[in-house]
Amino acid sequence: MACRKDFLLTALLSLLVLSTFIDNTQSASCCLRYVRRPRSCTPMLGYTIQTINHACDIEAIIFHLPGRFVCANPKADWTQRGVACLDERRRKTTEIIEATTQANTTSA
Repeated sequence: MACRKDFLLTALLSLLVLSTFIDNTQSASCCLRYVRRPRSCTPMLGYTIQTINHACDIEAIIFHLPGRFVCANPKADWTQRGVACLDERRRKTTEIIEATTQANTTSA
């Protein structure tokens, strides 16, 4: 009986340690603060929207740049311009792809 209690206690402690570790790894991928200096849209590859949840304490726009990520305040003017620039770039790229696909389909 004592062996069974020891096993259960060990299992519960292991789960506690594991859950603590998992929570810490999730928060490592969150923005903790914003950059203050505006960035140009030119080198930006894309963006991700971070919302407040159990692991992330602030809302942020995470701009994807070559080799790194930049956390920006979603309410800042330069952030909104960057998002609009990337959305427009994506829209134009989609139009070009659709036009090319349509041209290839009609000529075949």
